[in-house]
Amino acid sequence: MPKPAKNNTKQGIPWLFLIIVFFTLRGLTLLAAIIGSRLLVFKNSFPYADSVLLPYGQFLLWSWANFDGVHYLLLAEKGYAFGLTQAFFPVYPLLIKALSFFLQNRLLSGLLISHLSLFGAMVLLFKLIKDDFSDLIAKKTILSLILFPTAFFFLSLYTESLFLFLLLLSFYLARKKRFILAGLIGALAAATRLVGIFLVFSFFYEWWIGKKKKISHLIGSLLPAAGLLVYMDYLGIRFGDPLIFFHVQNEFGAGRSGGNLILLYQVFWRYLKMILTVDRTNPIYFTVWLELLSALFFLGLLIMAWLKGLKKNYLMFAFFAYLLPTLTGSFSSMPRYVLVLFPAFQLIGSTSSKFWYTLWLIISVVLLAICTALFTRGYWIA
Repeated sequence: MPKPAKNNTKQGIPWLFLIIVFFTLRGLTLLAAIIGSRLLVFKNSFPYADSVLLPYGQFLLWSWANFDGVHYLLLAEKGYAFGLTQAFFPVYPLLIKALSFFLQNRLLSGLLISHLSLFGAMVLLFKLIKDDFSDLIAKKTILSLILFPTAFFFLSLYTESLFLFLLLLSFYLARKKRFILAGLIGALAAATRLVGIFLVFSFFYEWWIGKKKKISHLIGSLLPAAGLLVYMDYLGIRFGDPLIFFHVQNEFGAGRSGGNLILLYQVFWRYLKMILTVDRTNPIYFTVWLELLSALFFLGLLIMAWLKGLKKNYLMFAFFAYLLPTLTGSFSSMPRYVLVLFPAFQLIGSTSSKFWYTLWLIISVVLLAICTALFTRGYWIA
C-alpha cells in the first residue's frame, strides 16, 4: 500500500469527478431497476407494501423504499405506534417528517435526504482521505464504495447515506480540532444508527494518546453517547424497556437473537451449514452467499488495514461496527452494514495493482446490477 503522501499544495474538491460518480450510480441503479421490472415478478414479501408503498403509484419511486423503508415511512407519519418499529432509530424519520411538511410527500422527502447525504458523504470522504493520502487514492476509494454491490442502499429510503454523512462529518470536525461540535454530530449519528455509539471509543482513543489532553476533547469524546442515551430514555418511558430496540431483533426473523449474544465463530459455522442445506434454486441462496462473503471479505480487509497502519481511530469504529451485528447470531444485512466501514474501502482504493482493482470494479458493477434488480422487485438482499 502506498505510504501517506504529505502534499503541501492545496487542491480543491474534484466536483466534476464526484458529480459523474454520483450520477453513474444513480443511472446504473435506475437501469437495473427497469430491467428487473421486466424480468422479475414483484415479490410482496414484506409488511405494509400494499398499504404504504403502492399508493405512491410510481414504481421508480416506491421500489426504493422496500423492506425497512416502509418502517421509516410509517415512523415519519405515526411515530412509534407500530410493533417492532423501536428497532429503527429516530433521526432519519424525524428528518423525513420535517421535510415532508414542505414537500407534502414522505417518500420524496426521504429519498431527497438520502441523495443529498450521499453526495455530502462523498465530499467528506475525499477530504478525509486526501489529508493523508494522494488525490488518486481518495478517488479510487470513493469509486470502490459507490460501485459496491449494495451501494443502491445509499439512494434508497434507508439510513446508510445519512449515517455515513454524519459519521464522516464527525471525524472531519474532530480532525479540525472542533471537538464539541464533532461530539454533537456524533450524537446525531448514534441516534441514527446504533453503531454510532462507537465514535465514543474512537474519539476517546485520540484524546488518550494526545499530548495535550484538552477538556473540550474529552467532553466531545463522550457526547456521541448522548444520542443513544436519549433514545433509550424515551424507550424506557414509553415502553418500559430502554433496550427494546435490541430485544425485538429476533422478531424480524433471519435467525437473529434478541436476548443471547452469539460469538463470531459460531455465526461463521452456522453459515457454512446453511450453504450446504439451503435450496440452491431459492433466491435466498444467493443472499446467503452474499452475506457470508461480505463478512469474510471485510473482516480480512479490516485486519489488513490495521496491519498496514491506517488510522487507528477510524479502524476502532469500523471493527466495533462490524462485530456488533454479528452478536445477534446472523450476518443478515451484513452486505449493507459494511457500506459504512470506510477504512476497508480506503484499503481497496490504496491497491497499486491496476489489474486487481479493475477486476474488483467489474465484479462490483455486475453484482450491483443484480442486487438492485432483486431489491427493487421485493427480494431480500440486506
